[in-house]
Amino acid sequence: MGYSRRQFINAAFEEIGLADYVFDVPPEGLQGAARRLDSMLLDWNARGIRLGPNISGSIAVADLDTNMGVPDSANEAIITGLAIKIAPSYGKQVSGNTLTAARFGFNTLLGRAAMPPEQRYSPGLPAGQGNKPWVYGDEGLPQGEYPLDVGPDGNLEF
Repeated sequence: MGYSRRQFINAAFEEIGLADYVFDVPPEGLQGAARRLDSMLLDWNARGIRLGPNISGSIAVADLDTNMGVPDSANEAIITGLAIKIAPSYGKQVSGNTLTAARFGFNTLLGRAAMPPEQRYSPGLPAGQGNKPWVYGDEGLPQGEYPLDVGPDGNLEF
């Protein structure tokens, strides 16, 4: 089961030393952290790291208890990245371990997002000397389909 916004925010506060069993975050602080979380995830989305369908794109009040729908491999990057974003607002400095974990988590997400695009053979490319015309025909290698260029947040227009 994935994390909710509230769980990500509480974990980020724990990361900077403001655990919820000691420090009570006011509702405005939770909403501010939720906006920071959404802006961070939208920034990652613009970089090609698409994590989930439940990322709010508006500045309206986000529901803190809905499941974000992000993969488990992104949890560490989200928690440490959010901790880095909210720490200055509370007069805190993040530790070197948090910075290192955020960098490694973000690099993991970049590695998962970096898939080479599928390419087609150019029209008329000969099949080569070893290939027989009864396998591919006289026109060359078979052409693949163009992949769709739409992410989970985009609409396919006809």
